[in-house]
Amino acid sequence: MVGQKENPGMEYSLVVERYTLLERVTHLVHLLSMLTLVVTGLKIYLGWDFMEFHTARTLHMISVPFFLVANWILVPYNVFSCPGTCSLKIRFNHFFESYIFGVEDAKRLKAIILNFFGRGEYPAFTIYDVKEGHYITKLHPMLKLLIIIESTAIFFIAVTGIVLYNLNWSLLGLPVAQWIISIAGYFAPYLGVSALGLIRLVHLTATYWFLLELTLHVGILEFDPKVWKYHKAIFWSGKENLSDRNFVRVIEENDTKLFLKDQK
Repeated sequence: MVGQKENPGMEYSLVVERYTLLERVTHLVHLLSMLTLVVTGLKIYLGWDFMEFHTARTLHMISVPFFLVANWILVPYNVFSCPGTCSLKIRFNHFFESYIFGVEDAKRLKAIILNFFGRGEYPAFTIYDVKEGHYITKLHPMLKLLIIIESTAIFFIAVTGIVLYNLNWSLLGLPVAQWIISIAGYFAPYLGVSALGLIRLVHLTATYWFLLELTLHVGILEFDPKVWKYHKAIFWSGKENLSDRNFVRVIEENDTKLFLKDQK
């Protein structure tokens, strides 16, 4: 997990595991299935000529379980798992520190905006506690906000997708698709569309959201040579050398109290 080499009078090298193998596989499955869903979905909706309709629909439906398993099973497992044995409290603390946008993230986001206008330094959004041997946070604050919207979009795209797949889809005899249509029918008149039209609109909006998020996530937030080390970690090595202090702060054993004081 951690490799450390100390040299008197010199900065040491601290290599840690940023992403486990399962986290890297989860990210790759999420990415590939999302891209397949977006491309085939737009083909189905816009009628592009590069692929037959039935081929696009088949690929679309094959990608659905991979996308949902990655986001609704593997992601929660990765978020709440920890090496060895740890209490439920530790797992939830890790979840809130690492993935929930909080006060410290708001401060970092403010500093990032100020840095854009040439006022102040770009803050560290990767913070590692040497004593505890884990990351306090490793996500860009903007990504923590995007995660909330993405989770909501995934929910709506799955729910509306049920109806678009089969108007009479049921589970254990329960008319799930008809329930969804009934709920949509309650809101549809306010937008001047039919229930099915609203369902299509929500499904398509979620598709465009994923295109926007991909642009923000890769094209803007990480369009910087200094953060390409994170691409290498998430797609290949899984490791990060914390001696590279770009966007990184390492909390040593002797300054943990000072860090905690800063958080108040």
